[in-house]
Amino acid sequence: MDIKKAIEDIVEKIKNDEALQKQFLSDPAGALKKLTGIDIPADQIESVVAGVKAKLTADNVGDAIKGLGNLFKK
Repeated sequence: MDIKKAIEDIVEKIKNDEALQKQFLSDPAGALKKLTGIDIPADQIESVVAGVKAKLTADNVGDAIKGLGNLFKK
C-alpha cells in the first residue's frame, strides 16, 4: 500500500466532507476505516493519522497564506 498516496486521497475526501471532518476529529481510526474500507493495523494507524493531520494543517496554512496575499492586491 502506498501510504503517501493513501494519505493524499484521504485528505481530499476529508476536506470536501464536513461529516468526515467531524468524524476524523472524534474518531480518526474509524474515519480512516470508513474511507479506505480496511482496518488499518494499530501499529500503522498512528502514523497514518499523523500524516493526514499534518497534510490537513499544511493545506489550511497554505490556503490562509494565499488569502492573506489577496489582501495586499490592488
